[in-house]
Amino acid sequence: MTSTQSLYQQIREAIEEKIFSGAWPPGFRIPIERELMDQFGCSRMTVNKAVTSLVDTGFLERRKKAGTFVTYPSGHYASLHIPDIRKAVLNAGFPYRYVLRHKERRPATADDLAALKLNGPADILDIRSLHYAADRCFAAERRRINLAVAPEAATVDFVKVPPSVWLLTHVPWSNAEHDIDADAVDGDDAAAMALADGSPVLRLTRRTWGAAGTITEAEQIFPAGALTLHASFLVKVSG
Repeated sequence: MTSTQSLYQQIREAIEEKIFSGAWPPGFRIPIERELMDQFGCSRMTVNKAVTSLVDTGFLERRKKAGTFVTYPSGHYASLHIPDIRKAVLNAGFPYRYVLRHKERRPATADDLAALKLNGPADILDIRSLHYAADRCFAAERRRINLAVAPEAATVDFVKVPPSVWLLTHVPWSNAEHDIDADAVDGDDAAAMALADGSPVLRLTRRTWGAAGTITEAEQIFPAGALTLHASFLVKVSG
C-alpha cells in the first residue's frame, strides 16, 4: 500500500492479498465490517464500498445472516499484480524521477475509441511521460484518460504528479484488464528511453473502468530486465 492510495483501495488490496496468497481460501468468512472498520480506522461506508467491489467482481459472496465469504469461482480467476512504478524503483534502491513529455486534450480518434472501448464521440487527455531509476529510464508511459468519467483531470498539469497517482486518489476503479507483450521498441519511444531501435522491451497495456465506463487506458514500456510481474490464481475446486 502507498500513502497516495485511497483508503477504499487500501482495504480492497488488503483483502485481495489475503485471498490470492491463500490465507483466506474459498469458503473462508472474512472479518465483519466492524472489525475492518477498527483495523483501518475508517467508516462503515468505506469498508462497504471495498467489500462490494469484490462482491461485484466475483471474489466475495454475501450470505444473508451468515456473513461475507471468499467464493469458489465458477472458473479460473487471475489477479495480476502491477507494481507502482515509483515504489518499484525506490524498493530497488534507486532515486525515482518522473518527467512529463507531452499532454494534450483533444477529441478522440478512432484509435483512441478502440483503446478505451468507447462509442464516440469523446474528449480525452493524452499524456506521455517517462519514469527514471536514477539516470536510467525505467519505463515510458502513454496514458489516455476519458474526460467524460474523469473531467477534473483536464485541470491537472501532471508536471509533478504522475497521472496514475492522481487517478488512484481521485477516480477509484473496480475493474481492469491487461495485455502483455514481449516487443521491440523503435522511433520516438526508443529515442526517449535512450535505447537503440529494436531493443527488447516488455509492453504492458492496461484499461480500467467503473460503473460510469472506461476511466483510462495506459501503455507502459519497460526495458528488458526492468520489471517482473506476479500473477495469482484462484481455481474452482470440484466436489
